[in-house]
Amino acid sequence: MIKRGGAIRALLVLGCAAASIARADPTLIAPADPRAGPPSSSQTHGASFVGEAACRACHPVETEHWSRTTHGRLFRERPRNQLEARQCEACHGPGSDHMADPAAPGLLVAFTRERGTPPATQNATCLRCHSGGSRARWPGSIHERADLACSDCHDAMSSISPRGLLREEGINETCFICHPGQRRDFRKRSHMPLLEGKISCADCHDPHGADTPVLIRADSVNQLCYRCHADKRGPFLWEHAPVVESCLNCHLAHGSSRLALLRATPPALCQQCHVQSAIVGHATPLLTRDELALGGRPDERLMNRGCVNCHSRVHGSNHPSGARLHR
Repeated sequence: MIKRGGAIRALLVLGCAAASIARADPTLIAPADPRAGPPSSSQTHGASFVGEAACRACHPVETEHWSRTTHGRLFRERPRNQLEARQCEACHGPGSDHMADPAAPGLLVAFTRERGTPPATQNATCLRCHSGGSRARWPGSIHERADLACSDCHDAMSSISPRGLLREEGINETCFICHPGQRRDFRKRSHMPLLEGKISCADCHDPHGADTPVLIRADSVNQLCYRCHADKRGPFLWEHAPVVESCLNCHLAHGSSRLALLRATPPALCQQCHVQSAIVGHATPLLTRDELALGGRPDERLMNRGCVNCHSRVHGSNHPSGARLHR
């Protein structure tokens, strides 16, 4: 056990060491502050700022495109600090070394994977100004762990989308770049009304980070679904256990080839749990082709809506006689 005097001496030694490091390189101790202005030449390996006019001389097309974006208008007309007043170099860093050797990689912060700037460096540049809101959950999120860069979804140099400087015209099209399986699901006969423009991916998921495994904007799948399907929330006098556990036990989230986004067609869906059981008042043997309407032993459970013909309150019932979810 360390005595009090020894602990104090250890703290003093650590403090002196930290002070020495800070005098040698302040960036090793102090975190970046977007209000502090651009980094000094000592923090950028001796490179100096050259101004937007020098950038425009070699990159007229890029400058013209950038001028029409939110960043271009804000940085030129109403810069909020010294960093934004640097315009191009506010994000790309000092350009003197790049001007001396334009073909050399790594002399500027480039926001494409082809130029070799690591995604972590790109994202740190963006987060100097865009660190609030849901982006506070970006560190450790699924997309961050997948080494995704802000520039994989956003294009700060163009105005392709009306909002958010997205790489595509909208949120959905941007997400579909990496999620083609979900694009396919939304084109099935039963699907969430995303392609119709009534919802977007961001209504259910937060691409910048969340505390949930699939970035949903709620504490659970059910809580997310209840935002639009409040009639299924309950509480019910007679509950259906799979419904209480998760809506995804019976439904697919994006689209299905069956009615109401169901995972299987009733009674096949119901018989995943209810097989050879008399809980509902009658036996529920596994139904086969012979019980179809044109089979040798037609069974009403294979016609129309199957089990739901009678057990219509499948999500729950408040009726005194609804123990079997009949009403």
